Amino acid sequence: MTTPEPVNDANPESGGAAPPRARALRRDVYVAAACGLFVASMVGAAYAAVPFYNWFCRTTGFNGTTQVATAPPSVAPLGRKIAVRFDSNVSGGLPWKFEPEKTEIEVRIGEVVTAYYAVTNTAARTTTGQAAYNVAPLTVGSYFQKINCFCFTEQTLGPGEKREMAVVFYVDPAITKDSDNNNLDTITLSYTFYPVREAAPKPVAAGEPDRRKGSL
Repeated sequence: MTTPEPVNDANPESGGAAPPRARALRRDVYVAAACGLFVASMVGAAYAAVPFYNWFCRTTGFNGTTQVATAPPSVAPLGRKIAVRFDSNVSGGLPWKFEPEKTEIEVRIGEVVTAYYAVTNTAARTTTGQAAYNVAPLTVGSYFQKINCFCFTEQTLGPGEKREMAVVFYVDPAITKDSDNNNLDTITLSYTFYPVREAAPKPVAAGEPDRRKGSL
């Protein structure tokens, strides 16, 4: 009686399972591919996080981010009034004096108001800054509408220059329908100016006279 030969599972033609070494290699390839995909996703998310966060804040008013309006409200101002306080700050490294013309005013909800800040460059050189802003409490960010604001662009001041800057805003009447703000009587608008890195001077092109020479 002849004993049948055992089936070799390592032979792909036999229809059996792949050998252990092949299975391990295949598993390593899958793991490496998954890790590569995860890293690529994280890198992409890192680049997209800041613009997405800024868009989210502007859209929802999250973290006290104010809204940008293109026109006054379509309804007449309400009788209800609210106090708006103005806060000013300057980050380290920017030699500016920055303060509001008035620290607090009372406005009607839906009323378009213009407030002024004054800024002075105390340095003996030209400096550039740009303001970041928010409002408190954070729940009113989506209702504080700014029509015009100096924070939208960089501000460059010459040595000792003083400038008056305006912010035009209104409080959206829709705030009266928000139960979270039923007892709200004060809003604080806060600005912080940060230094903007100065651009490096462009090199003088070959053959172009250097006007800087002899000017010292």
